[in-house]
Amino acid sequence: MMDWHYGIVALLPIALSAVLLLGLQWPARKAMPVALAATAAIAFFIWEMTLNRIFASALQGIIVTVAVLWIIFGAIFLLNTLKHTGAISVIREGFTTVSPDRRIQAIIIAWCFGTFIEGASGFGTPAAIAAPLMVAIGFPAMGAVLMGMMIQSTPVSFGAVGTPVIIGVTNGLDTAAIEATLLTQGSSWEQFLQLITSEVALIHALVGTLMPVLMVLMLTRFFGKAKSWKEGLEVVPFAIFAGCAFTIPYALTGIFLGPEFPSLIGGMVSMVIVVTAAKHGFLIPKNTWEFPEKSEWPKSWLGSITITGERTGHNPNMSPVIAWIPYVLVAVLLVCTRVFSEVKAALVGFGWTATSILGEAGINSGISPLYLPGGLLVIAALAAAFLHCDFKGSMKSISSAASESGKTLIGAGFVLLFTIPMVRIFINSGVNTADIASMPVASAQLFASIFGDMFPLISPTIGALGAFIAGSNTVSNMMFSQFQFEAAQTLSISTALLVATQAVGAAAGNMIAIHNVVAASATVGLIGQEGAVLRKTVIPTGYYVLGAGILALIAVYVVGVSDPLAGA
Repeated sequence: MMDWHYGIVALLPIALSAVLLLGLQWPARKAMPVALAATAAIAFFIWEMTLNRIFASALQGIIVTVAVLWIIFGAIFLLNTLKHTGAISVIREGFTTVSPDRRIQAIIIAWCFGTFIEGASGFGTPAAIAAPLMVAIGFPAMGAVLMGMMIQSTPVSFGAVGTPVIIGVTNGLDTAAIEATLLTQGSSWEQFLQLITSEVALIHALVGTLMPVLMVLMLTRFFGKAKSWKEGLEVVPFAIFAGCAFTIPYALTGIFLGPEFPSLIGGMVSMVIVVTAAKHGFLIPKNTWEFPEKSEWPKSWLGSITITGERTGHNPNMSPVIAWIPYVLVAVLLVCTRVFSEVKAALVGFGWTATSILGEAGINSGISPLYLPGGLLVIAALAAAFLHCDFKGSMKSISSAASESGKTLIGAGFVLLFTIPMVRIFINSGVNTADIASMPVASAQLFASIFGDMFPLISPTIGALGAFIAGSNTVSNMMFSQFQFEAAQTLSISTALLVATQAVGAAAGNMIAIHNVVAASATVGLIGQEGAVLRKTVIPTGYYVLGAGILALIAVYVVGVSDPLAGA
């Protein structure tokens, strides 16, 4: 078989996933087991991996899955706890009295609040929170879902306290081989991951600053009485101001603190700055923009669920400060566990590590439940329950939140139990008796030969495709990080940069991820209109991947960005 044939075969599991999920519209719970079986068959029959290594890779994937599910549980558990204590209702109310202009409300609720929620929780929760809130204050369901989906871009790479980078990129790369090479170059894996984090933050900051502008333009064009782009342009100064209020602290945090904090801190800072500016009328247009009368709304705009803005929970008189304390606690815990080495060492030590699984060198994994963000989110949720309610109310909130979170976890867990092992077999296929490069390497060489020096331009699009298929930035990074790394080495350009553009593109791909659209639509009862939402979200997605690709080309061929592994 010729080398380029191996590249095509290596892409077959990804192509099969696309056909089953998109072409045949299979649910992921049916498609991913088939994709895993196909990957294992290709690994055994074409790549001639041993059965032992295939099983070891699958076990490694299952361990990684447990770690990811622990983070998902913590994020959802905190959100559900705050829902049952009434804190989320209090937080929502704080945003509705700032400005009567719907364009300003969209920026504050979707962009500022949504980016913060993405940083704290991730996994599609910002749209699930923002969309019902906007419907409750008078937005059309379709418009609310569109705004909610557009937040699934800039903050997503560092969503759920950095999961797409910490879990996705780290488990998507052959870290053992990369670290060995880095040591010979006088560097380390930690420095390399921080370089990737910094470049992800910078690319997002440059492209993402204009996202609030796109949000108001699409709001006025598709949901205004005049169907006018011009009415959106009236808010451009405030929208750019809001964009910078998030992206500047976001980029600085990524560069100096690491992948856990950018979206969390950027969202918190932007809320304070933008809400204060809006209250004082800074850069606010004189005219107030409103939707048409509700009687004039097309049926396609309307959801089947009636949502009110009333407070619910055990403590209806809760103050905004008390409601926000759990998220402040998450931020404090993250800083303490990531900045102070003694604290980090103690928490990491409380865990379990498996090395050379089934005797296969280089196939390692482990879990540190207290150090992973899931543990910190659970601690914050428990603290919130007892802070917001009396003992009886606290126990009821915890019980209800745990039950709801567990049910949500079952669906996600089943899919991930097949998806992540598939990715690990894909990555670990380089050790085989046929002396063939691993599947990511083979596919990277194919794409590099087709696109040549222009590959950086399409790098973000590949990341977006992965998120579109898998419905997850984290999973896309697991699938394609090694692919991007190998393509960069083939072209002798910065490996860190192309892994960064992968992460950026995968974040943008969340705007068109079918799973996210369905989940956000379900929160407002907008059933059967997912296609209409996707036809709109493809516009900002196209802007994002093109912008990131152009920046990657400039960085490589104009600025001359490099790293210790470029061409190694």
